[in-house]
Amino acid sequence: MQIDNRIRRIAAVGVFAAGLALTGCDRTSGDAPPAQAALPEVAVVTVEPQRVVLSAELPARTAAHLIAEVRPQVGGIIQERLFTEGADVNEGDMLYRIDPALYQAAYDNAVAALSRSEANLPPIQSKVTRFEEAVAAKAISRQAYDEAVAALNQVKADIEYGQAAVQAAQINLGYTRVTAPISGRIGRSSVTVGALVSAHQPVPLAIIQQLDPIYVDASQSSANLLRLKQNMAAGRIKSGGADQARVRLRLEDGTPYPLEGTLKFSEATVDPSTGSFILRMVFPNPDHVLLPGMYVRVVIEEGVVEQAILAPQQGVSRDHKGNPQAMVVDAEGKARQQMITVDRAIGDTWLVTSGLAPGDRVIVEGLQKVRPGSAVKAVPLAAEGGEGPKAQSTSQPAAKS
Repeated sequence: MQIDNRIRRIAAVGVFAAGLALTGCDRTSGDAPPAQAALPEVAVVTVEPQRVVLSAELPARTAAHLIAEVRPQVGGIIQERLFTEGADVNEGDMLYRIDPALYQAAYDNAVAALSRSEANLPPIQSKVTRFEEAVAAKAISRQAYDEAVAALNQVKADIEYGQAAVQAAQINLGYTRVTAPISGRIGRSSVTVGALVSAHQPVPLAIIQQLDPIYVDASQSSANLLRLKQNMAAGRIKSGGADQARVRLRLEDGTPYPLEGTLKFSEATVDPSTGSFILRMVFPNPDHVLLPGMYVRVVIEEGVVEQAILAPQQGVSRDHKGNPQAMVVDAEGKARQQMITVDRAIGDTWLVTSGLAPGDRVIVEGLQKVRPGSAVKAVPLAAEGGEGPKAQSTSQPAAKS
């Protein structure tokens, strides 16, 4: 009996010890804090002010600097064509020869008539001199003297008329040699040897175009010009000074044209049907790379923003009304939706006019992981070259801001 009681006491102690052990384990596990969830990681770009040269890229067409239609000034048969179609000609070069026979005869006739009038002058002059002495001595009547003077004046008038006739005949004879009015490249001939031409025909014989230098005409929106003037008046954009006159050009395939041009003038009126006006530039064209009628794009420098804020385009979205917005990380490490206004695209960035300040961190990657007000882990974006967004040389106005 004593042995059984001893066994029971040992078993009870063991059960009690086991219970204490289990209770200690439960208390230990209950006191441990729960594991924290990791913060979503986002890539950010810190915006900093920088100097930006604003420029506009506009569609344009090339036009000849000088253009002249070669037309006959007298009628006749084309005897000879003296140029190669598509070649360069110089001012004064002979292009066509019109049959001069008729005009040579008219010139010879005018010269002969002038010679006849000049031959009548000496005897009439002598007669007037004699009559002048005779009328002084009252040897002849005053009427006879007056008739002699009138005859002299008639001969002098005939001589002047003959001289004018000779000059006119000489000019018409010279017109049988059709020459180039300007230097440039001549196109195809509209007539062949043997064709009859007239002085007032509607179709030119050929067209000469001067290609160096060459005009480039671009169309600029009046709304963009107004906005540019408003920004300059508000001090947001400064005039580019000497740089503003510089104009660059891209060919139709996107290839940059190696030579810079200058702005010549702009139209004083706006086309009411298109709401735009024409800007005319002049470009050197020594190799004749540019031909009249080519489609090109010109890049015109408009002004300078000294403290521009550029936001990466991948970090800017639009709300349901089309207003631009960006998600930024504030000082507390929380994501915040920020409404912004943008002026234009510059490369792969937006030029921000309000809503962002220097030092703001714009989220560009991981936007799908965060919501406004949520805590995030901001990591600088590994940009190429290790730098933030940079201004490009070409910019376009934003579609809506």
